[in-house]
Amino acid sequence: MFEGLYRRVMSYARHRHAGWYLFALSFTESAFSPVPPDVMLAPMTLARPGRAWRLATLTTFASVLGGVFGYAIGFFFFAVVAPWLQQWGYWEAYLTAQQWFGRWGFWAILLAGFSPIPYKIFTIAAGTLAMNPLLFLLASFIGRGGRFFLLAGLIAWGGERLEQAIYRHINRIGWASVGLAALVLGGVYLSR
Repeated sequence: MFEGLYRRVMSYARHRHAGWYLFALSFTESAFSPVPPDVMLAPMTLARPGRAWRLATLTTFASVLGGVFGYAIGFFFFAVVAPWLQQWGYWEAYLTAQQWFGRWGFWAILLAGFSPIPYKIFTIAAGTLAMNPLLFLLASFIGRGGRFFLLAGLIAWGGERLEQAIYRHINRIGWASVGLAALVLGGVYLSR
């Protein structure tokens, strides 16, 4: 079942316009999209390990550019965005981001850029709180770049051996992912 999906994803990763799609996904994720660019960066790097650094650079640049857009949203349009943050369930994360800025500022952006914490919440909060734009850019480049270069580097290092291992075990990986998603969704449902 998952073998066909894997082959399709890898063919998309080799598509001639894949770089543009990666750029668009990286940009939008930093400002408003819930889909992280890692889901495209990983298979694209796996499909073409020799382009790992180029892909990581593209992803980093687009993500930071999207972060600047998120900053602008927070700085200029927060009153418009606030109800959406509440409606989409990001309000608590936004309040947490504000607290982190009060304590750590630069380090909060750096950590959000590197970790799976929703970076978009921090870009909007940075704009709302008028964080120093140069510090915002520096922290974003370090955090996002660190994350994407590490991911691309590890996948490139694994290269063809990694691709063969994934293909060999794709059904197990796929069903384990489905099981993990079911557990997470079940836990979220039960916690309400």
